[in-house]
Amino acid sequence: MTTTRRKFLTTGALGGAAALAAPAVHAQGAPIRWRMQTYAGAALGEHVVKPAIDMFNEIADGQMQIELYYADQIVPTSELFRAMQSGTIDAVQSDDDSMASPTEVTVFGGYFPFASRYSLDVPVLFNQYGLKQIWEEEYAKVGVQHISAGAWDPCHFATKDPIRSLKDLEGKRVFTFPTAGRFLAQFGVVPVQLPWEDIQVALQTGELDGIAWSGITEDYTVGWADVTKYFLTNNISGAWIGHFFANQAKWDAVPERLKTLMKVCFEQSHYYRQWWYWGGEADLRVNGPKLELTSIPDAEWATVEEKARLFWDEIAAESETKAKVVEIFKTYNAVMDKAGRPYRYG
Repeated sequence: MTTTRRKFLTTGALGGAAALAAPAVHAQGAPIRWRMQTYAGAALGEHVVKPAIDMFNEIADGQMQIELYYADQIVPTSELFRAMQSGTIDAVQSDDDSMASPTEVTVFGGYFPFASRYSLDVPVLFNQYGLKQIWEEEYAKVGVQHISAGAWDPCHFATKDPIRSLKDLEGKRVFTFPTAGRFLAQFGVVPVQLPWEDIQVALQTGELDGIAWSGITEDYTVGWADVTKYFLTNNISGAWIGHFFANQAKWDAVPERLKTLMKVCFEQSHYYRQWWYWGGEADLRVNGPKLELTSIPDAEWATVEEKARLFWDEIAAESETKAKVVEIFKTYNAVMDKAGRPYRYG
């Protein structure tokens, strides 16, 4: 039976120190403990995930605690999905592509070429154009809860040598995402996969010529701007698509109130990143002292966009689900193009 505070005080059920300690007892039994690993290293994680986890842990008030681990601390990023599916870790923040999810939507995570132009495109695609339901269904098939999707920064090249034409990309060893690398290979780029924490040293030693992993905010935040010299203003995507996931059995065991709290905190994380990246991209282009801006002429870059549409069709031909996602991208971008300013400029 539950003893109310009023009855507790009048009956003197407990006395002295025990009575003083009672208000601090918030939950029956030990708190729920989760381990979450993010794709991000510690410097980037301070912005893209840690504030949300700190907020959740504080509001959960001892009933649940999420222990946060950064890139490769428990398992390599490429093994994140399997580790979560097996229960080695309980939750993940990542894109589908770099953690090698065995789903039909994996190629669309991270940077799917030219699928978005702005960060706001991502939540609209998921919440108004049906991607959310597709992702939830795909991950339910493999024992994982898709919690939410959000936008990160755009995808630009940061390089040690200037890029002013497509020819300048030929032979460049570039750290990038699997699907982005598959697309960029047709322009002579040599995609390289390395642990996230090794990238800065690889740029210094010459193992890498550049990166196509982020926008300029991330380049400055994690130290890549210290070991590259040039930033290409043309991008292959307007926003990285990333997610929060959880092991299905662990998710099912969490009380509904805490599930709701987790969703709210993760949505706050998505919002934080939108303004943090949006403001940072502009400010560092204008005021950043480390990277010189270069551009490929619009007419030449338009050929890259044309090849992206052919790449979309190539992906769509691989499965019915992929075709459905590609059709959503096509429908959405057609609406944005017709809407004109401020949704699309040219």
